[in-house]
Amino acid sequence: MSSTFLVELELQLKASSLWSTHTPSAAAMASTAPFACDALSFEQWLQYIFIPKMRQLITTNSPLPIQMAIAPMAEQTWQTQPDKQSIIKLLIKFDQLLVNPQRTEQ
Repeated sequence: MSSTFLVELELQLKASSLWSTHTPSAAAMASTAPFACDALSFEQWLQYIFIPKMRQLITTNSPLPIQMAIAPMAEQTWQTQPDKQSIIKLLIKFDQLLVNPQRTEQ
């Protein structure tokens, strides 16, 4: 997996006006809840925790998680917002890539 996915995710978050210019507090960033749901919005988690962590793993050639289920959280979060479907589809693709890493990115 290349960082292309992460760039595309960032662009889609920005295009949907979900990209924040205000960094969350250190306490919020230290949340141990799944998706930091007790301290961050889902889009903040994507921006400040998920994207940086995945970039770090890719940059250091570290193993990627074997399986993640990010898309269901996106679907739950944005279920009534049809304009977020492109982000959800991208996250579905990501989840599938982790399950089957031999599959090529499209």
